[in-house]
Amino acid sequence: MKVVLLAGGFGTRISEETSIRPKPMVEIGGNPILWHIMRQYAAHGLKDFVICAGYKSDYIRNYFLNYRNTRSDFTMNLRSGQVEFHETEAEDWNVTVVDTGLNTMTGGRIKAARRYIGDEPFCVTYGDGVSNVNITDLIEKHKASNAYATLTAVVQPGRFGGLSLDSQTGAVRSFREKAAEDGNVINGGFFVCEPEVFDYIDGPDTIWERDPLERLVSDNKLNAYRHFGFWQPMDTLRDRNYLEGLWEKGDAPWAPEQLMGKS
Repeated sequence: MKVVLLAGGFGTRISEETSIRPKPMVEIGGNPILWHIMRQYAAHGLKDFVICAGYKSDYIRNYFLNYRNTRSDFTMNLRSGQVEFHETEAEDWNVTVVDTGLNTMTGGRIKAARRYIGDEPFCVTYGDGVSNVNITDLIEKHKASNAYATLTAVVQPGRFGGLSLDSQTGAVRSFREKAAEDGNVINGGFFVCEPEVFDYIDGPDTIWERDPLERLVSDNKLNAYRHFGFWQPMDTLRDRNYLEGLWEKGDAPWAPEQLMGKS
């Protein structure tokens, strides 16, 4: 099963980083968040990736074109240019990078990569968030359904304290840090899709999260997999620093070393 990674957006809310590189290439622990997401899938045996690039696509292309070079010992003959690689830390992954257009929407990016996906079920996720969602269970949940697509439903991480106010005077009656139970269930990405979903995507301007998903709901073809564990998007510099802190402490729930057996 191939994994489609949506990595073409502008990432304007984290412009401190994305003025230089695309958002999926912002680093956590010295490696792009895209690499972290790919390791999560690889831990579940999925190692065939289709990356839908757009904004600053050359940055992504060059990263993977030079991936083996930067992670291997080598001997090079300077006259002939012949290179012999020795020990390497490069992963055994197949990576297809597709330039899906600068202004293409998420649905359009998925459809633009169709020729590399084929007519088999495939996974889709965003290139800017990490989780310890159990990919194997997610796929099994999808297979057991009659759906064309299954999304991962998560509770949005709380960021703000909760207040209870007196409606007459405005006095604060209670205050507490927001708990996860206060949040609504949202789309956390990590989709499994049948090839039929391509028929729900009209073209480059189609936003996957709008018309296609709404039509799938109307046709009773959208399923949900509930995830109660760790899930964190990287929308802002604050998010990036939070994830970096977890990695530095060796407490990154999305890392394969901690991932398997947890959900």
